[in-house]
Amino acid sequence: MTLNHKTFCTNEYDPLKRVILCQPQYMTIRDVINETQKEFKDEGIHIKRALEQHREFVRTLEANGIEVVLLPYHKKFPEQVFTRDIGFTLGQTIFVAKMAHDVRIGEEDVLKQWLDDEEMSYFNLAEDRIEGGDVIIDGETIYVGLSNRTHREAVEHLQGLLVQYDVKAIPFKEKYLHLDCVFNVVSPDTALIYRPALTEEDIDLFSSRYQLIDVSEEEQFTLGTNVLCIGNKNILSLPINKQVNQELRKRGFEVIEVDISEIIKSGGSFRCCTLPILRG
Repeated sequence: MTLNHKTFCTNEYDPLKRVILCQPQYMTIRDVINETQKEFKDEGIHIKRALEQHREFVRTLEANGIEVVLLPYHKKFPEQVFTRDIGFTLGQTIFVAKMAHDVRIGEEDVLKQWLDDEEMSYFNLAEDRIEGGDVIIDGETIYVGLSNRTHREAVEHLQGLLVQYDVKAIPFKEKYLHLDCVFNVVSPDTALIYRPALTEEDIDLFSSRYQLIDVSEEEQFTLGTNVLCIGNKNILSLPINKQVNQELRKRGFEVIEVDISEIIKSGGSFRCCTLPILRG
């Protein structure tokens, strides 16, 4: 890879250089989308605390030499903090998808505007319902979760576009929203998994490729799989997920604990809040 690339990603674990985030300025639980949100629907989200936690998250990324791009936030998009879902970077291409959920339709236009301003090209998956939280890239394999946000037709179209890749559709129990809430690859040979959400067939597939770290039901609820690897076995994770963090450390990972507990009330954690555009 040459350093003049503006975009480049081939997996979820190479050193992160540049990433897109968005502050949770208008984060609210407008329509309950998963079990985590259901739990906090009445309590609501403390915006000031969420913003402070997000700033600490950004500071941590920057302290690790990562350039953070903050997209402009808009009142009509209460889930804009979850930038992962509006696209994904594969090789030198950023794919921008059509958001499936009413509350999120239009977020992709904010990303496109920034890409246009930066004179960065992107591939518009115009009518494909596919969200980045369902897309996990590991070299020549792309795992795509089948959810109520990502449709099988979109996965088939993606395979047609990406003939040099093996695009694998991964069905999982719908209530878990996105694939990265139940499965996540954190190094070439290690992945986090919440087995009850997945089929036996896919568990066998993952077992044949990775050392699997099992996430308990309790820590799945606090999104234990939804960590962010920033390279060289350094991982951002929630302090509350003690078991996951211990298992990662046992396997030689450096776990950087950052508290974004206010943000996870809206149903997403570190991976959901970051759209990597340059790794390497």
